[in-house]
Amino acid sequence: MTAAIPTFINSQRRLKKKDFAKKRWKAVRSKRSAMMGTERSTVALSIAGSDSSAGAGIQADLKTFSALGIYGLTAVTCVVAEIPGKVSQIEPVSARIVREQIEVLAKNFQIGAIKTGLLCSAEIISAVAKAIRSMHRNSASIEAYEKELFPLARLITPNLNEAERLLGTEIKGRRSMHHAGKELEREYGTAILLKGGHLAGDAAADLLFIDGKVVEFSAPFVRGVATHGTGCTYSAAITAGLASGLALEEAITQAKKFVTESIAQHFRWTSPSGKNLDALRHL
Repeated sequence: MTAAIPTFINSQRRLKKKDFAKKRWKAVRSKRSAMMGTERSTVALSIAGSDSSAGAGIQADLKTFSALGIYGLTAVTCVVAEIPGKVSQIEPVSARIVREQIEVLAKNFQIGAIKTGLLCSAEIISAVAKAIRSMHRNSASIEAYEKELFPLARLITPNLNEAERLLGTEIKGRRSMHHAGKELEREYGTAILLKGGHLAGDAAADLLFIDGKVVEFSAPFVRGVATHGTGCTYSAAITAGLASGLALEEAITQAKKFVTESIAQHFRWTSPSGKNLDALRHL
């Protein structure tokens, strides 16, 4: 459909687009040639929902893994009919199939790191927890997350809205953000990366709470982009770093750079209704 194809105003812009595409493909071919003969790749697993618009969910995770040189595996938890800014319908996969996906992958791949995304029922959360436990790695749905999965996590990455839901309190600024992060670390006994992108300001600042200390990760706030899938991309990039052997703080630093660049270099289409649809560029 023509509505999904960007329109360029003049031949000069078409030429720039063509040149960019040629350079991009040349870089990809060069990278692939350099990797010829490589027998093994670092592997990471995303356990999450499928986003039909491919901006978030397992699609965003796979694009992020690939861009960072990681071979991505997936266990699909649900199918989501959505576009940026609108979720039409969510259809869960059976808990039995979710667990089977994880277990068959665990038996056949050396998985370096695992990330979870949308787990839309207590049954699915429980199935995921049981499958992860069997790998010997260290509302009803929220309660199941807290009870089953958080104790197994190395890092939890809530945004401010999610943190408010977990704590039952409002987070209005930096001071309350610090208090919330410390409370979450104390409650769940693991590292917390509290994402502050929803706060007003010129910078998107995230705070890592780990072993009683606080580390800030900041980047310029990219305005004018209706972002979709930033949280998935961010956590997938962190997972890729951990799977590659990076220390947690370094993995977050590199992931923050990656997601900021992906937002700044976004794709944009115009829908038939005239609305702009933005998507991250996972390069």
